[in-house]
Amino acid sequence: MILNRFKAVVLLAGMSGLLLFMGDLLGGTQGLTIALIISIILNGSMYFFSDKIVLGMYQAQSLSEYEYSWIYGIVSELSHEMRLPMPKLWLIKTPMANAFATGRNPSYSSIALTTGIISLLTPDELRGVLAHELSHIKNRDILVTTIAATMAMAIGYCADFLRHRAFWGSFSNNSEKNNHSSSVLGAVALAMLMPLIALLIKLGISRSREYLADETGAHACRDSLALARALEKLHNHIPKAYMDPQDTVRASMASLFIVRPLRGGGLMELFSTHPSMQKRIEKLFTIHQQKGY
Repeated sequence: MILNRFKAVVLLAGMSGLLLFMGDLLGGTQGLTIALIISIILNGSMYFFSDKIVLGMYQAQSLSEYEYSWIYGIVSELSHEMRLPMPKLWLIKTPMANAFATGRNPSYSSIALTTGIISLLTPDELRGVLAHELSHIKNRDILVTTIAATMAMAIGYCADFLRHRAFWGSFSNNSEKNNHSSSVLGAVALAMLMPLIALLIKLGISRSREYLADETGAHACRDSLALARALEKLHNHIPKAYMDPQDTVRASMASLFIVRPLRGGGLMELFSTHPSMQKRIEKLFTIHQQKGY
């Protein structure tokens, strides 16, 4: 758990370093400050309203406490164990078996379950999933990922400004072109490379938070094997009922779900918001061997 937290801190520090480096390349703090302010406004809006946006996007309905009292019982028990307020519970009517947590802090949190996951998993396996989602709330992952997104967007703005400056600088006179051609090429290369590095760091943070939620959830529910079985079932179910990648609006929220709801792998694993399922399950088995649960 400490290692996963340390990884996230190191990655955030690395992204901060990239942002400062880009500001220095631009020759001052003014452009950097403007980019950062714009990023904070955009991502701040998402931080405060993303729960309403994503729940509305999936047409989530309040989970019936009468019909699903056993789920409310599980969440209430786990919330007490993890010293968290009881989150709001939502139901999304889709055969896609998945779940996600959202909300800006533990006092304003929600967990959404699909009809697919409720019908697919056993109560013990669903308990493991709910512990994982409560762990995202406990670890304030929405805040961490919002900070990462803010810095990544600011780096993107800086890179775009740098590309434009290099482009317009290329229309100077011939002697200046000869003197500065290499620096222009270097600026363009950096402007293209830096956002890619920022994206990879942001995805690395997302993957580290998934590992941390798995670990925290396994300790909370004291049944790491149930969570491992749930993850395996969910992963194997994706090819049968998955999110259409052509639905770019909904696909943009794929990082929220406990398992990646899109088909595909291979090289794209590098650009995935989720760690390898095999590695996640292996880590849960390691916890079982070490802790006995």
